[in-house]
Amino acid sequence: MREEGVSYYLISSSDEHASEYVGDYDKTSLWLSGCSSDNVRILISQTKALLWTDGRYFISAAQELENSEYVLMKSGQTGVPSLCDYLDVSLKEGDCLAYDGRTFSYAEGLQYHNLAEKQGCELNNRFAPQDRLWIDRPNRASHPVIVLKEDLTGESYADKLSGVRAAMAAKGADQLILSKLDDIMWLLNIRGADIACNPVALSYFWLTDRGAFLFLQKSEITEELRTYAREQEITLEDYNETFEILSGRLADSAAKDPDSAMTGDQKPIKLMLDPRSSSDAMVSLAASCLGAENLILAANPTEMMKAVKNSVEISHIREVYLQDSVAVCRFIAYVKKHAREGNLTELSAARYLEGLRAELPGYLDLSFETICAYNANAAMAHYAPTKDDCARIEGRGFLLVDSGGQYLGGTTDVTRTICLGELTDSMREDFTTVAVSNLRLLFARFMEDCSGMVLDAIAREPLWERHKNFNHGTGHGIGYILNVHEGPQVIRWRDRIPEDRTSFVPGMITSDEPGMYIEGQYGIRTESITLCVEDCVNEYGRFLCFEPLTYVPIDLEGLKPEQMDASDIDKLNRYHKMVWEKISPFLKGEDLEWLKQATGPVCA
Repeated sequence: MREEGVSYYLISSSDEHASEYVGDYDKTSLWLSGCSSDNVRILISQTKALLWTDGRYFISAAQELENSEYVLMKSGQTGVPSLCDYLDVSLKEGDCLAYDGRTFSYAEGLQYHNLAEKQGCELNNRFAPQDRLWIDRPNRASHPVIVLKEDLTGESYADKLSGVRAAMAAKGADQLILSKLDDIMWLLNIRGADIACNPVALSYFWLTDRGAFLFLQKSEITEELRTYAREQEITLEDYNETFEILSGRLADSAAKDPDSAMTGDQKPIKLMLDPRSSSDAMVSLAASCLGAENLILAANPTEMMKAVKNSVEISHIREVYLQDSVAVCRFIAYVKKHAREGNLTELSAARYLEGLRAELPGYLDLSFETICAYNANAAMAHYAPTKDDCARIEGRGFLLVDSGGQYLGGTTDVTRTICLGELTDSMREDFTTVAVSNLRLLFARFMEDCSGMVLDAIAREPLWERHKNFNHGTGHGIGYILNVHEGPQVIRWRDRIPEDRTSFVPGMITSDEPGMYIEGQYGIRTESITLCVEDCVNEYGRFLCFEPLTYVPIDLEGLKPEQMDASDIDKLNRYHKMVWEKISPFLKGEDLEWLKQATGPVCA
């Protein structure tokens, strides 16, 4: 930093594609700080090192940063300035703010551009010291890309492309660059394995009025993909030369026949990019080639198309979630039977559940690293056991298990908190509150055009009534054989970004996962996955509701029925009746007997 005159250096936990989860090659923030959180911003000056992360990681980040030079900044907490607010106060005229523009989105980078300009500072968006200082940096992952058949996708690449071109035309765009990996995979009906648990391939996609270009690592291109690309008229290019190739071709296209352009015979090229998923470096490149006035900054047209599942996808998703729920039920029955023996650990339990999933048809991988957290460990919302850090499970308290699988037919995610014996009265009160929150959202009816901000209040009201809360969203979208976290729909109460106001429409898959976390004691989360469907249409308008996809009991041992309204007990009994009807045909013996007891009616 001193050598290059940098006063403040910003580091992101993301990659060149605005990914939430990244490959080992892109874990710069982990290499630099030792903090494993998936949502990190680091600010380093000559005298300070500050690290921002969200509520899911407050406890784990504090432990990882203990005795380090880093100061943990708990995003969204009272008295904690945001990164931009901190910079607004700290930057002085003549300072230089620097970051690697490849790993920050254009939307975020613009905030830093504006701050630097406001304070009279220099901005360097090409500062990447990790490229020369990270000596033992892992190589980029590279795995063969597979092509999905239409009986899985329900829609061909050509049909999807037609929809994308129509959306581009509506915005006045001639070309489109996609950087977001799951959008590219969805559009082209392909999948990869370059990021653990995320079936994506490192790639860019460039669509022009004359052709389509897919940038992939050469080692990932199979004969199947070559044949498919040729049939679909997709040109394959080298991922490692993306910026060089785009720079030359964009500049060439902009320079063609300048005289006719001046006379109005040729209109300038209009290029569409998503400011929230295109890197600052990518947008800067496009602006330098075409002129900033010829860029159309708008959400990827693929995002909403991908979020609303088609009938074929929904059919596969329902079947996959049914089978996945059977595996989770078998797992809970197993844990209930063996927890008191003292031989189970968080890690062995997680591996047992993974083994059950691996037996299911079409299983590919986990959809994220299993969170299997016993008692105090569960207070860390995204804790995962390791061989060196793993608690033994005993016959008391809570075991929180948040897990999911990737299948040829869907992506699953489910959380249940398992009661293992002795519970305090306050533990049961908290467990009941979370269960009621989950059920109220699960059975909610709401008007068309409602956003997740409206729905979030339905789930949080039972907690807020007790002056309690949880520091994460209530719901997120889920991909189809893709990322377990997918937008644009989201359920959370804060209005921070445009996605928070996304209206729910039938076909969206979303989680319902309220929780409660008591540091040093326990954590509780109940997560069911839902499908948004039409409820009815009448003189008041169109009503929507949620169809449960997850069929796993909520542990009756943790409930205080006297704390529940009659309507909440009715919701619980209705849900458990569905669980019994869906799951019982697949179980037998002790597992079936457990399910019968676990779904028995609760009386007020």
